[in-house]
Amino acid sequence: MGLAYPFGFATDAVWIGGVCVARKQQETLQTVVGQETYGVWTDMLHDLVPDGRTHRLAPMIAGMLRYASDMAYEKHGANPAKGTIARSLLLASEASHPDEAGESLSDIVEQLFQDAKVRYERTSSRGEGYSIVERAIHEFVEWYSMPWEG
Repeated sequence: MGLAYPFGFATDAVWIGGVCVARKQQETLQTVVGQETYGVWTDMLHDLVPDGRTHRLAPMIAGMLRYASDMAYEKHGANPAKGTIARSLLLASEASHPDEAGESLSDIVEQLFQDAKVRYERTSSRGEGYSIVERAIHEFVEWYSMPWEG
């Protein structure tokens, strides 16, 4: 429930010294990439994930994260504030191991799946559980890796 003010309810405002002041919007992946882009992403995931193959979905999601990290850098520079999505994206883009990036990205990608109203947990034909989120983060970390050139 929002705070009452003379014209109704404001869910994004607080009272400070008797004055209704807009509360700073919490940063989300949507605020980093834009509402239209985020909407397209959630629509894509909603349509593609249920029948999609993980080895095809993971690189697509990694590409979304690469784009988001580029947008975070454009909007906030190389050193965004601690605790922000932008900082998490930039730290993950510098990670050399999926576990490092996973610490920064797991919650962000899980929220993307929740917003798309699809599950990210799966079970293999051998009955083993795995996560599309983990596979996507692995693809994100390995984005520039070309072992055949090494």
